[in-house]
Amino acid sequence: MTKTTWRQGELIEVTIADLSDTGDGVGRFDERVVFVPDTVPGDRVIVRLVHVKPKYAHGKLEQLLQASPHRIRPSCIVADKCGGCQWQHINYEYQLAAKQNQVIQALQRIGGFVDPPVDPVLTATSPLGYRNKATYPLGISATGQVQAGYYQKGSHQLVNLNQCPVQDPRLNPLLAEVKQDIQKHGWQIYDEQRHQGQVRHLSLRIGRRTGEMLLTLVVKDWNLPEIENQAQEWLQRYPQLVGVSLNRNSDRTNTIFGTETRCIAGVPYLREKFAELEFQVRPDTFFQVYTETAELLLQVIQSELNFQGHEVLIDAYCGIGTLTLPLAKQVRQATGLELQPEAVQQAILNAQCNEIKNVTFQVGAVEKLLPQMGIIPDVVLLDPPRKGCDRAVIESLMKSKPPRIVYVSCKVATLARDLKLLCQDGLYTIARVQPADFFPQTAHVEAAAFLVLSHLSKGSEFF
Repeated sequence: MTKTTWRQGELIEVTIADLSDTGDGVGRFDERVVFVPDTVPGDRVIVRLVHVKPKYAHGKLEQLLQASPHRIRPSCIVADKCGGCQWQHINYEYQLAAKQNQVIQALQRIGGFVDPPVDPVLTATSPLGYRNKATYPLGISATGQVQAGYYQKGSHQLVNLNQCPVQDPRLNPLLAEVKQDIQKHGWQIYDEQRHQGQVRHLSLRIGRRTGEMLLTLVVKDWNLPEIENQAQEWLQRYPQLVGVSLNRNSDRTNTIFGTETRCIAGVPYLREKFAELEFQVRPDTFFQVYTETAELLLQVIQSELNFQGHEVLIDAYCGIGTLTLPLAKQVRQATGLELQPEAVQQAILNAQCNEIKNVTFQVGAVEKLLPQMGIIPDVVLLDPPRKGCDRAVIESLMKSKPPRIVYVSCKVATLARDLKLLCQDGLYTIARVQPADFFPQTAHVEAAAFLVLSHLSKGSEFF
């Protein structure tokens, strides 16, 4: 086949050599790149081209000619269909190696760092059964049965699940049985095409350490007949279930949660133990889905910073204080900055519940609050959303020059972009980058980068 016959629908033979940052296998054919889901480096495969561009194409796995030594049998019977995981067919050791390489490649290609000091990926004990939260879209089968699951890869076709091997197994009975209760009541399932129907998503949450659970239905409006009686029945049926809530999302959007949540029965939060503290976590609270790995990463941060008790800490994008509060116990003063007022209210409450008095929280955009702080903290902790830091945040840090910065990132491309700015002209030096696996069986990787002002990096007691 020559380049002139590079056409959609054609079959080609490819050997997979790499993994993309979205989790697809990457091969080459006739000097052009082919992205193939459900493949592993080392696979020799027949691929059908489905989206063709002049220099690259996306393909579909048609036949496995020779399996990679890193290929395994998935734990889930619908792993080849369900879009919830990308990598159940890849052995876990190779997943970790691929994620470390993903961080290195981003820092080299985007950040321009020649030899970034990236450690092996930090991981807790189990690559399965780890998720403390799962939110499932709802649908109706061809025979009229209520379904819950994840969308099929590359589509909005629902793959119905009664259990999920990556969520905490204690949630599986609720996933299987709540669908039947929705069916019994005749509650209409939301149709996103017509913007009609009532129940949109089922959200389940569990405290990994406490076992307390929350059940939340995302609905188009509050009018759900008999929900109060059903909520009480759920509380009686599931002893660990402490609260049932409704979240209203009346917008024509693919965003899962709306802005308003009402507790129907029980309490509006679960209790979770994290870093020897107790946190209240609500249905729509951001809290890392892999509790144990998040705690391991916190321990690395604490070890690297080696606080002496006299420091001042600013935690930007602090959420409910998940990292702020454990670190506050080791410093003189901590301040958390957060855009969402509800998260700040929870952070204040969590500080009070744990009797931590040397911490304050401010509501507002970090790019506005940080330049107004009027202090040069000893450490700034950054934990921004996937889009990374606003340019004004980076510029404020480059102006104020705090001695140490810890940048916790959930998207290594934006991490690399922002580190490039912070390290330009030799202002900061990367002392260490610690990747962490918060989402086993997926291509997603988190990373914490430790930066020190370059004139402090030599002989620093902290790095």
